[in-house]
Amino acid sequence: MKQLTFASLQVIDLEVSKNFYTQQLGFEIDNANPQACVFKYNQGQASFAIRTPLEPLEGKELGVGVALWFAIEEKVEALKEKYLAGGITTAGPIIETPFGRAFHVKDPDGYKLTFLEAK
Repeated sequence: MKQLTFASLQVIDLEVSKNFYTQQLGFEIDNANPQACVFKYNQGQASFAIRTPLEPLEGKELGVGVALWFAIEEKVEALKEKYLAGGITTAGPIIETPFGRAFHVKDPDGYKLTFLEAK
């Protein structure tokens, strides 16, 4: 295998998740249909989807063990402050990683999104 070309996250409520990603995180919708919404980030340099469940999700904990990492061009402090001012309540502390400074945000289903200011 050469590379991962796409990721899709199953979500409990597509509209709630779509609003979180667009209204609170500022992601752009590339395309959408009743089963899925594809986002582009950083003018299309990254894309992924959220979608309605492929199997029943009742009683299952989503997001555990899943993290999507996004490289950012701005300072992590500035982006974190922007998200906090926009109502994000799930932002973790800024951490030092082997790749640079980062912080995490959890989406409504518990998926962890990491925003990385690369070294």
